[in-house]
Amino acid sequence: MEKYKDKLINLLKKKLKGDISLSVPPDPSLGDYSLACFPFAKELKKNPQEIAEDLSKSVKADFIEKIETKGAYLNFFLDKKQLVKDILHPILKGDEKKESSKERFMVEFSQANTHKAFHVGHVRGTSLGESLARILEYTGKKVVRANYQGDTGMHVAKWIWCYQNYHKKEKLKDEEEWISGIYVDAISRLTQNPKLQEGVDEVNRKIDSGEDKKLQELWKKTRRLSLDAFERIYKELNTTFDHYFFESTIEKKAKKICQELIKKNIAEISDGATIINLEKYNLGVSVLLRKDGTVLYSAKDLALAEEKFTKYRIDDSIYVVGKEQEFYFRQLFKTLALMKFKQAEKLRYVPVSLVKLPHGKMSSRTGDNILYSSFKDELKEYAASEIKKRFKVDKKELERRSLAIAIASLKYSMLKQHPNKEIVFNKEEAMRFEGDTGPYLLYSYARASSIIRKAKSKGKLEIDELTDKEIVLAKKLGMFRETVEKAGQQLQPGLIANYAFQLSQLFNEFYAHCQVVGSEAENFRLALVEGFRIVLKKALDLLGIDVIEQM
Repeated sequence: MEKYKDKLINLLKKKLKGDISLSVPPDPSLGDYSLACFPFAKELKKNPQEIAEDLSKSVKADFIEKIETKGAYLNFFLDKKQLVKDILHPILKGDEKKESSKERFMVEFSQANTHKAFHVGHVRGTSLGESLARILEYTGKKVVRANYQGDTGMHVAKWIWCYQNYHKKEKLKDEEEWISGIYVDAISRLTQNPKLQEGVDEVNRKIDSGEDKKLQELWKKTRRLSLDAFERIYKELNTTFDHYFFESTIEKKAKKICQELIKKNIAEISDGATIINLEKYNLGVSVLLRKDGTVLYSAKDLALAEEKFTKYRIDDSIYVVGKEQEFYFRQLFKTLALMKFKQAEKLRYVPVSLVKLPHGKMSSRTGDNILYSSFKDELKEYAASEIKKRFKVDKKELERRSLAIAIASLKYSMLKQHPNKEIVFNKEEAMRFEGDTGPYLLYSYARASSIIRKAKSKGKLEIDELTDKEIVLAKKLGMFRETVEKAGQQLQPGLIANYAFQLSQLFNEFYAHCQVVGSEAENFRLALVEGFRIVLKKALDLLGIDVIEQM
């Protein structure tokens, strides 16, 4: 579709001066593209309606079927047979042109901290980051996926303190529920008796200094168990990382940066802590080091920014982090600007809003959350029950399909929303096999695959007559590339999710009204079905969702 839009604009440039903006009419009966003539009235010294009438007579091209005027609007109707062929041919041949760019982006996402739960809320940021990486790659960018995980700090100290004092006899496990349970227990005990925090502070100090070898060994073992548990989750979520950053490896560099900031009078010592006063920028005070010298996130992120651009030679850094950190990131970016960090303007923050349960916010501290692993199992069980109603499959195939449907329902429900919008997650809605859901999209793909399997012939681009349903579906297929480009520019995978849903709706409407196998137009309609399969699969892949041939 973009090809024809560009052709029309080039034709109109021969007749008009200034910016030429074509829109797609909401009703197909009004044409494929429309031009409002109001902006050209002053230059041409004519009323807009007269301009439209003149252009309708003078603009001609073999790909234009007809031109109509509606008041001051010029409506272009394209040659549908040629349009449909031009849309489907590159899709079916797999020779769509892709742009390439020298820009190197780093997308930092997920950031699940060790010694804590990976809950349903984490799925949103993880899915969003992976999808953004895939979208940027599809549009020709070079992408580095990064995961910055908190493997030190107060949350780790609380976990180790609680394990040493109350769970020491328990065998160390790489099970998400067991690991998160100890952290929740620590919070509960500290809430009941705040004086116990002194013990936690001492553990935190010793981990930071590395002076206690047994403590270091316990930290290393439990850290590894946590990371192993995360890797199994990432595999199920179709997520990979090129680089892992850990707070423990950044701390020394962070302390060095703090010393340099003090020398340059950017930072100062206040009540023993190292701070940066940002109040004149309405950003409060950023604390870099505690009184005891232990490092906070604010200092570590300064070191991380330098590491990203110097060691990995990136051009842009995208942070996919919780919405609640928005003020913190304003402080961070302002601090980097004050440091005269060369790439300060190349930092972009994508805020990810909360995922809530119907009764409120999830929390790793209280245990009032849904662990990813247990929730995934619930979704798989539901999907398996629906599959068994429709098909007879062996245990291995049932496991494969039910996991694919569970992951699709979870990821799609997160990605279809704007990242900045809170989600109240409803399991029943996300798992529906009809409507705006992941399972519906998988079902649509499986239905198309079934049609292709049943056909005895292969599709060909032999077009005699076209129905409205065929034209609308083909035109939607032609909008895939521009949708991906827009999603990449706006960093919004939701645009692709919504496109995939609308495309599937149009396909199912087409199938309900147009017989494929056994019809006189079988060859062309099979080609259209195959085009749909290819594009939907690409769209879902950009969302990190695997298709299945049968539900």
